[in-house]
Parts: sequence; C-alpha cells; structure tokens
Amino acid sequence: MIDLQHFQKRIHQRLAEIAQSADSKETESVELDQTRVGRLSRMDAMQMQQMELALSRRLSRETAALGHALERIESEEFGECFECGEEINPKRLEIDLSATLCIRCAEKRESH
Repeated sequence: MIDLQHFQKRIHQRLAEIAQSADSKETESVELDQTRVGRLSRMDAMQMQQMELALSRRLSRETAALGHALERIESEEFGECFECGEEINPKRLEIDLSATLCIRCAEKRESH
C-alpha cells in the first residue's frame, strides 16, 4: 500500500524547491555590443542564456507533472500504472514522484 500522505508531502517539498530555484535565478539578457565583448564571450553568454531557458522549460514540465501527481493523489489513483493498473513500486516513486508507469510497462514502452 502506498502512503499517499508521504508522497503528497514530498511533492509539495519538490514544488517548493522548484519555486525557490526559479525565484533565485533570473535569465540575463545577452549583451551584443561588439565593442564591449569579444565574439567568444558573446557566444558563451548566448549559450548560458540558452541553458537557462532549457532549465526553465524542464522545471516547468516537472511542475506540471507534479501537479498531475497531486491530482492523482486526490483521486487516490497515485501509484497505479497507467498501462496495466498494477501498483508502481514505491521505490520507483521515491526516485520519480511523477512516475505513471511501473518498471515493466516502462521497459516495454522503451523497447518499442
């Protein structure tokens, strides 16, 4: 039996971590003034900006997935595999709080 309260608490903790991370980072604009910054420095700045944007998108996807996990907790469907309906191993859920497939079904999906 999956301890829904435990996972609900863990999900809220992770969401708080994401929010705190987002608050502490702001994407800086890239300075393209060629008289102030060399070409390689501009390229580095642009690359850093793109990495920050990619991180932001990843955290947005994670936030959405965790929101869906909270909805599944509310409906008491959290921890049930979407494919076979079996219980997802709690150890798997500890690693990925938003997991929707058991190991067996995830492996089947990856092999196709």
